[in-house]
Amino acid sequence: MNDYVVIGGGVIGLLLARELAAAGATVTILEQGQCCREASWAGGGIVSPLYPWRYSLPVSALAFQAQQSYPQLVTALRDETGIDPEFEQTGLLMLDADDEHQALDWAAETGRNVQKVLSGFINLHEPGLSKRFDRGLWMPEIANIRNPRLGQALISSLQNNPRVRILERTKVVSLVTHDGSVAHAEILREGQRDNISAGNFVVTAGAWSGGLLSDLGIHLPIIPVKGQMLLFRPDRKLTSSILLTAGRYLIPRRDNHLLVGSTLEHTDFDKSTTEEGLSSLYQSAIGLLPELAEFPVIQQWAGLRPGAPQGIPYIGRVGRWKNLYINAGHYRNGLVLAPASTRLLADLLLKRKPEIDPSPYDPYIPH
Repeated sequence: MNDYVVIGGGVIGLLLARELAAAGATVTILEQGQCCREASWAGGGIVSPLYPWRYSLPVSALAFQAQQSYPQLVTALRDETGIDPEFEQTGLLMLDADDEHQALDWAAETGRNVQKVLSGFINLHEPGLSKRFDRGLWMPEIANIRNPRLGQALISSLQNNPRVRILERTKVVSLVTHDGSVAHAEILREGQRDNISAGNFVVTAGAWSGGLLSDLGIHLPIIPVKGQMLLFRPDRKLTSSILLTAGRYLIPRRDNHLLVGSTLEHTDFDKSTTEEGLSSLYQSAIGLLPELAEFPVIQQWAGLRPGAPQGIPYIGRVGRWKNLYINAGHYRNGLVLAPASTRLLADLLLKRKPEIDPSPYDPYIPH
């Protein structure tokens, strides 16, 4: 019997499995599709909340720890697998922030590096930027990561780990309980039904987590929020840093690709892309970098964020079942918070003393 069954094979589930296996546990990951092909693949990969001062302390605590963890994690994965997740400290230039004073106060309180900049700095640092911007905030320590490559590295690492088993295209039909515990997961795989038992079950299924738990009478307000993205491939580097204004961002990659994101849409589990989304994101992109108009959009896609109140994820034991846990509800910050949120849950599962107070994320306590 497994020590743990992890339901959901995104970055959160894979990182948790890696933490548990490193402590000597055996883990089976159940993924209804392909690992890291939902929100983990669809997002932009900025390793920071977009406007970090607008978030509550629980989100900030996870974000700070995760940002410190990423360089070591990426190095370890690259050494293990030969796959480079392309972690880049490009910095982030935020333009025309309405709450600039709040941002600077937050930076002073937390020791974060946020600098007020004017047109001279902006034009020198980003000469291709639209000349309509005359002020901004420069955050030089912000990094981005190529999230599909992070997913590939995690999958490769776990496939080579004898303590971990990954079952893709495996749907959890139900969680069967007995005497106050989850006894087994009933699964559907390759048209065949089967049962998988474990000492503990962890739900890391992103936007699908709430639906799975509702069958047990557990109702957590985790809802899908669609985000559409665009991809350009200029023939030269048009920006050296992440650009952000009015909630829209451009993310540069090493090979000159530029990601543009993102919409916020409440369309249930509909992941279809739209002409309206394309037009809106395109106008935002060329409004930042006019030269982008020379290049076609080469890809458009959408993903589903797991929205929870205030963006605070649920991390901990769920309901009255003594061996059922959750790590979900990160909203726009799943990849941002992943190393810290999985470390926190691993600490709880392995009876280690957590570095971060777990109480703000407890599913028993309304956020």
